[in-house]
Amino acid sequence: MRSHLLNGLTAEHYRRSVTEGVERVAAKLATTERPFTGVTVDDLTPRIDAVDLDRPLGDTAAVLDELEELYLRDAVYFHHPRYLAHLNCPVVIPAVLGEAVLSAVNSSLDTWDQSAGGTLIERKLIDWTTERIGLGENADGVFTSGGSQSNLQALLLAREETKAESLDKLRVFASEVSHFSVKKSAKLLGLGPDAVVTIPVDHDKRMHTVALAHELERCAQDGLVPMAVVATAGTTDFGSIDPLPEIAELCEQFGVWMHVDAAYGCGLLTSLKHRNRLNGIERADSVTVDYHKSFFQPVSSSALLVRDVATLRHATYHAEYLNPRRMVQERIPNQVDKSLQTTRRFDALKLWMTLRVMGADGIGELFDEVCELAREGWKLLATDPRYDVVVEPTLSTLVFRYIPAGVTDPAEIDRANLYARKALFASGDAVVAGTKVGGRHYLKFTLLNPETTAADIAAVLDLIAGHAEQYLGESLDRAS
Repeated sequence: MRSHLLNGLTAEHYRRSVTEGVERVAAKLATTERPFTGVTVDDLTPRIDAVDLDRPLGDTAAVLDELEELYLRDAVYFHHPRYLAHLNCPVVIPAVLGEAVLSAVNSSLDTWDQSAGGTLIERKLIDWTTERIGLGENADGVFTSGGSQSNLQALLLAREETKAESLDKLRVFASEVSHFSVKKSAKLLGLGPDAVVTIPVDHDKRMHTVALAHELERCAQDGLVPMAVVATAGTTDFGSIDPLPEIAELCEQFGVWMHVDAAYGCGLLTSLKHRNRLNGIERADSVTVDYHKSFFQPVSSSALLVRDVATLRHATYHAEYLNPRRMVQERIPNQVDKSLQTTRRFDALKLWMTLRVMGADGIGELFDEVCELAREGWKLLATDPRYDVVVEPTLSTLVFRYIPAGVTDPAEIDRANLYARKALFASGDAVVAGTKVGGRHYLKFTLLNPETTAADIAAVLDLIAGHAEQYLGESLDRAS
């Protein structure tokens, strides 16, 4: 069994095995004609249940053959131009190369004596990102597993900075279309059930700052403690960006921690055309970025950035066997001093490889392309009498609803849209997402693939309409 351990003696075996796996994936990518096969849970479950994990196949080729049947054939392929559903991006090749390197070397980014150069590379990328945001010379941060973890840590720091004696009095303010992780984080942090105050949004799905000011004032009048305002730069459903400068003014006025959830909108940090849409982000106390959304990185690759490095002390604990206090005096950099995680992958290497091969402008060019594509898609929807589109896109998301001619029952229209999404997914021809707006069911395109064209969008809209019309026709037949 030692022949399977990766070391100097098995380097050639490693090369052959990985090459064989890469060739399988490359062949699959080259021949995939649809983003999904349409396989059902009932179809796939028995095949996987039939695998006896206590009886290994013992041969890499045989395992890859099996994997083809159980996974590769039926995977949802985000690289396909008609995958238009969630915030999943196609990934760039330099980052995939970085993934291969970091997996093989297997550094752990908690302490210097486990990572050395990896520690410094991550710190360099944190500095690069804080400079792009404009947080100032005292800024710092750490890589995380994703936006939810970044938001959790940001609110942890905000909670500790309030020095409140009673957690029940703490309040967090976020828009009604903010990410669900805000409420989840509040619960995990031990805040009360009423801790998150929901702020309404305007027609463009941006936080109403007048309403925010009113709630902040009411909080003070009620003897409560405003803990944080969470502004969103790229909401999950609409890609909307809250008015950051106005929110920053209110946070300064009321002495409240300002957190910006830019998990989606962080791609604008490299944009060649639209960087100004993030104006005001430089005034935040903390910022979430997800490189695995709009920087075209493989999952996972995210970070939490803070204006004041001292606030990261709230996540610092010392263990004699890992990061004893004397290391601080010896100026030994341990990333675990800043992280909620201990053992942690060297995910920063993927972004490093991307920047060193493509450069920031290369990433920005790709993100600008999908933002422009969303504008084209919005024009198609706005001029198509079959559809109602909610808002003009700020980033690359379109939320819309099929409106059949002659049907006025909102519930029936809901069912037609739900059916169309489900039928489209079952066909495998395209994948779209869904959400609710005003209690009604809508469909959603999240455009993160520069290979997607306006023609793809038009074709998928025709497919959706066809499925919806089929449902309505069958519904009419059943009624008669």
